Amino acid sequence: MIPVAEALARVLASVPDPVSTEILPIAQAAGRILAGDVHATRTQPPFPASAMDGYAVRAGDCASCPASLRVIGTSAAGHGFSGLVGPGEAVRIFTGAPVPEGADAILIQENAEAGDGRVTAREPVAPGRFVRPSGLDFQEGARLLRAGDTLDVRRLALAAAGGHGALTVRRRPRVAILATGDELVPPGMPARWDQIVASNGLAVAALVREAGGEAIDLGIAGDTREALEAAIRRAMTEKADLLITLGGASVGDHDLVQSALRAQGLELGFWRVALRPGKPLMHGRLGEMAVLGLPGNPVASVVCGLLFVVPAIRALLGDPAAAADRSEPAILGCDLPENDLRQDYLRARIETSPDRVPVVYPENRQDSSMLFVLGTAEALLVRAPHAPAAKAGEPCRIVRLDRRIV
Repeated sequence: MIPVAEALARVLASVPDPVSTEILPIAQAAGRILAGDVHATRTQPPFPASAMDGYAVRAGDCASCPASLRVIGTSAAGHGFSGLVGPGEAVRIFTGAPVPEGADAILIQENAEAGDGRVTAREPVAPGRFVRPSGLDFQEGARLLRAGDTLDVRRLALAAAGGHGALTVRRRPRVAILATGDELVPPGMPARWDQIVASNGLAVAALVREAGGEAIDLGIAGDTREALEAAIRRAMTEKADLLITLGGASVGDHDLVQSALRAQGLELGFWRVALRPGKPLMHGRLGEMAVLGLPGNPVASVVCGLLFVVPAIRALLGDPAAAADRSEPAILGCDLPENDLRQDYLRARIETSPDRVPVVYPENRQDSSMLFVLGTAEALLVRAPHAPAAKAGEPCRIVRLDRRIV
């Protein structure tokens, strides 16, 4: 068995160059990964703009108050005043509107009295008051976003303000998902007494989509070489960047996935990891397609999906943080015995301490088949191989399950 860190390093090292790019309208680019830097095509704001409703004035005209000024026009957003503000003059102005030439301050309407074509300033106005200078936000040519950034709400708004109606992004990596086993039936279908509902594929597909990939459902292959090889060939025909198999990757009489993959040309990387749950994890390459064989137990498949599938997809997207550690510090809420040679990911619940540090309590039942325990857990408590016995109150590391994975 190899350590978890080594297994992840091998998986990421085997991922080919980031996937190809495509140009999308910015309205369709939410959640996608930028393929290149984004620079401003315009200055923002492109003109000195008013930050308040009021009157554009020359500050010197309002040094001594009250001061009466002649109103010579109006400047509104999208309808600027094109004339010049001279001595003793003012322009009615609204938030976001261009400040006319000659004016250098805004007399806010709360400090003004208007009537008969004139306005009276009741308070002095300092030069530059309530004026947003041109380029306050950014200048034309400034780098706004970097290659590898995820286009979330903030970044989309910034790219749009920078003048971009379309963006070059990485296409979604194509991830084929193959469940295996005669005992499996699709969700919602009747099951015999000796069968179970296939839940792993749905869970892994959700992980794939949340990580930024496109999930391709290959269905359920029975425990025959012919069925498995046909499904593997379909993944290749679909031009999948990554094939994920679920179950059947061990060495039992009915575990035929590895041999079926070898028959199609698999270059095996590894197939056992010092991990719990998830020891029978398989990795390799089949031509241009990376392969990850996840365990059949549902909890193990989800944990391995978080640890290996998500980083692999992020690497395919060119994410520089694909291998980033997602764990965070916490405090043990109970004593724990020493650990053996495998790295543990214990399903756990969280309580928040008075100083806001999470206090974590592992569930009593940790069997890798128990989806109810996983479904009600809030975190995975990480225990290193050969970790000594630990006492309540000691520091630990957790991976939260209630946060987005990217």
